[in-house]
Amino acid sequence: MESEENADVLMHDGDILASTEQFTQFTAPSVVSEPDTENGTLIGTHNGQRSPVLKGAGLKIAQSQSLDQLLDPRPDRPRPAKFANLPYSSAQTGLVYDVRMRFHVEPIPVELDMHPEDPRRIHAIFEAFVHAGLAWAKGSDGPTSYHMGRIDAREVTKEEVCLVHTERHWDWIQTLSSKAPHELVAEGDGPLLMQHPPHKLDSVYASSNTPFCAALSAGGAIEACRAVMLGKVKNVFAVIRPPGHHAEREDVKGFCFYDNVSIATKVCQREFGERCRKVLILDWDVHHGNGIQQANYDDPNVLYISLHLNQDNGFYPEGSYRDRRHAYGDHLHCGSGAALGTNVNIPWRKSAMGDADYIYAFQQVVMPIATEFNPDLVIIAAGFDAAEGDMLGGCVVTPAGYAHMTHMLMSLANGKLAVCLEGGYNLDSIARSACAVGRTMMGEPPDRLVSTEPTKSGIDDVKRVVRQQSKFWPGLLHPNDLSERLAMHGERMHDVVRKWQATTLWEEHEMTPLFVHHQLLSKSFENQVLATPNYMEARPLLIILHDPPELLATPDPRTGKVELHNTWLTDIVKTYVDWAVKHDFAVIDVNLPKHLTSDDDDAEHEDTDSVDFRTREATQLLTYLWDNYVEINESTHVFLMGTNTGHGAIVAFIKANEERARAGITRAISFVEDVPFQTCRSATDEDLDRWYYLHSLVFVAKSHNLWEFTKNNKLKKRYGHVFKSPEEAMSDMLHAHKEGPDGATANLLRDTAAWRAQKLARRDEQTAESEPVRRPPIGNFAISPVKNTASNQTSSPRLPASSGDLASNGRRAGSPQKGPPISNFALPRNGTPRSPAR
Repeated sequence: MESEENADVLMHDGDILASTEQFTQFTAPSVVSEPDTENGTLIGTHNGQRSPVLKGAGLKIAQSQSLDQLLDPRPDRPRPAKFANLPYSSAQTGLVYDVRMRFHVEPIPVELDMHPEDPRRIHAIFEAFVHAGLAWAKGSDGPTSYHMGRIDAREVTKEEVCLVHTERHWDWIQTLSSKAPHELVAEGDGPLLMQHPPHKLDSVYASSNTPFCAALSAGGAIEACRAVMLGKVKNVFAVIRPPGHHAEREDVKGFCFYDNVSIATKVCQREFGERCRKVLILDWDVHHGNGIQQANYDDPNVLYISLHLNQDNGFYPEGSYRDRRHAYGDHLHCGSGAALGTNVNIPWRKSAMGDADYIYAFQQVVMPIATEFNPDLVIIAAGFDAAEGDMLGGCVVTPAGYAHMTHMLMSLANGKLAVCLEGGYNLDSIARSACAVGRTMMGEPPDRLVSTEPTKSGIDDVKRVVRQQSKFWPGLLHPNDLSERLAMHGERMHDVVRKWQATTLWEEHEMTPLFVHHQLLSKSFENQVLATPNYMEARPLLIILHDPPELLATPDPRTGKVELHNTWLTDIVKTYVDWAVKHDFAVIDVNLPKHLTSDDDDAEHEDTDSVDFRTREATQLLTYLWDNYVEINESTHVFLMGTNTGHGAIVAFIKANEERARAGITRAISFVEDVPFQTCRSATDEDLDRWYYLHSLVFVAKSHNLWEFTKNNKLKKRYGHVFKSPEEAMSDMLHAHKEGPDGATANLLRDTAAWRAQKLARRDEQTAESEPVRRPPIGNFAISPVKNTASNQTSSPRLPASSGDLASNGRRAGSPQKGPPISNFALPRNGTPRSPAR
């Protein structure tokens, strides 16, 4: 027999548990061993090429012994790369799937009320892979080298779990296997089981099989990542459950028991050392992965990026950790200590985010940061609950969108990519989305995207993240913080613009500020309420509550600076003011700042104040104006017009002042772009909603969520008289709905038609009474200066008059001496008008 140094090696992973199908080993017959002089381990060689270091010392066998008798007979096991010159292209994509993970079920299932975390989730994905020809199953043709190579799951060990969780957490989960079904549920009250009394389980069900299934799920994630790092497959898709990204250090949450992805990360870092030192975890589940963030928050070698629905910390998991501290899925949580910058949250403030928003986030944030981080392994926490059709997510990412994101991530870490299933609760959606990801991993190009234009809200959310993360990642190319440059002197543009507005409106319409006593009075409230001088007279009064004007700029493409000559101010609201003044309306113009400038402004970047806060402020301001200026004047009509938060203020004012509003308001006109829609319904006045419908006009942007929620239902009267605008931006809406038969100004004219007719009649009567008899107006005569030769000065000529009207001295009989208006005469230095020349 040959020496031991030249013997073949059959690798043995003692921790791997055989699945329900057959046990898989990954040693090929052509692999022989050679010593590694650096660390004393054996390295396999294949066709003269060195293969990655394998785990363990290995089992030495004789050359004379048949390898076919010892190798795993599974037909779809991963095969070595076919071409040495194209090892990645000719290698297989791996697949982890174990039917036993379906044994995690509700202890007492209810057929008509299935839990969203349905055991059929993983089966739907596997069946989709088989039907699409991506994976092989018994009874079908194959397998071929183009199918996914099956990798067995195994149970995770206590030692591996405790790299992320506490020993107490492990011990508690093991106790579930000994409990009867009636011990795991409570009649009518939800979970009876308490992990940390008096705290009940958070969105989790458990059964006696749960510890085993959770162990397989975490072990499957580990083996998926190990297979990639060992070079057995080029990339891998782990179809595992229960999910894991909500599981915290000592808490089960959100359908999750073990933090699968973080456990796999720590295991690979420990096993492979420098070869797997830096790991990128990309979490595109629609929920924030609070467990992954907690496990890696202070690890500078783990970059965690999460794209998730946040809704201003109002979307699950809004209360992270057992101590119920404030949710930390916002963009401001960036890591701690040496890991500052390695935690990147991209929180969506609105639902219905789609492919274009996610691709935009990848282009602007994910890929620049990931490229700069330069990971050794990429793991996708692949929840498919942001997919179109999912009942929990409310987003509309298509299979093509997931494929494009996967394709971009495949460019990192030399293609070492592991996809681990997390959420996703629509069986059809997750099957189609997972298939698109699998096809891309196997080398197929992604399908074409239908839409590539991100939403306005999505752009704002991404830019907010860029602004925050640019402090840690220079590759984001965002302008540096301006606070130091503005330390000596600086003023926010919204204050400058309002001062300009006040000056312009005074020059054109003599509008002056109204005194407003505000408890938070700052310079941002100066000149915010401007009124025409006739606002107390008996005429129609238009009160406009609007957002600040919009600034449009084209930054310098090289420096990113915004220059004044390439910046424009769009103030469409002013055209409404001009129109109202032209038609003899009185106007009160109310500007609603999006941020209150403090007296000690530090010039730091400030986010827009919350919609709720701004709406409350606007409602208080409108109430103040009504009490002190509107109710005591003689207005014939009162019109309220509001944009965005102004709409919320108008509706809130009407509901809080039902009788006064119905008696005093002629019509309420609103323009709603991207704020929550307000309805006018009263608990005490059942006719208020009908009155509001008859006296309102509400234009809503076509992209507003209102249309998604009510597309199958007729709008009720409490919504008002609603029109769907073909526009999305507020400036475009104001311009589009100003004129026309259903426009705002047309309604104002119809509502004031009687008043204008009466005014025109009175004006005609007054004109007839004041018209002189048989005397043409002075304006019909040319006034020519006459030179006085005696004094060599110029004087005005006499006005013509009939002889019967004048006395001998040239004056009208019985009338005082009177000349033409003083402006028709030149004034001498002493200010006394000259007498007409004789």
